[in-house]
Amino acid sequence: MRQVSDHCRLVKYFLMSATSLFIGAMHGMLQVFPPIRSWLDSIGSPYGGPGHMIDPLAHAHMNLVGGVVSLAMGTTYYLLPRLTGKTLYSQRLVQHNFWWLFFGVYGFYSAQMIFGIWEGNLMLHDRTAMAHVHHFYGPVVAVAGTSMAVGFIIYFVNIVLTMTGPSGTCTKEE
Repeated sequence: MRQVSDHCRLVKYFLMSATSLFIGAMHGMLQVFPPIRSWLDSIGSPYGGPGHMIDPLAHAHMNLVGGVVSLAMGTTYYLLPRLTGKTLYSQRLVQHNFWWLFFGVYGFYSAQMIFGIWEGNLMLHDRTAMAHVHHFYGPVVAVAGTSMAVGFIIYFVNIVLTMTGPSGTCTKEE
């Protein structure tokens, strides 16, 4: 069986970043088309109501967490050993970090889009059903948010343990 080098395993962070930035860009482009913008405004975007879930929550999280944060994490994992001379504390944590973040980001985005569209349509056509549907929103978003948070915690722990671990080639300037 062929062994994959540690830095090759980081490619998925960059693929996630590129995919997320693409989705975020398409989302941003679509939400300014007049018919879509009009519908979003009619359901509360960007200040409240179901429209708020789509613009700005889903859009911002896809770009910032999915695009920028995943890029920063992958880049940190790649550069930190090269800049400090230290070995990353745990490659296993690097992989866990990715998958927790991935499921959190895409779960959160999906929840915001699904509930935003669903509740937005109910708001315009059957306001009485909104409360029942919204009842499920909290738990779904909590699971996705917790997954993202676990990814952030794993990242932080791995970086701190790497930096406080055995010395590398970086030395204090005199």
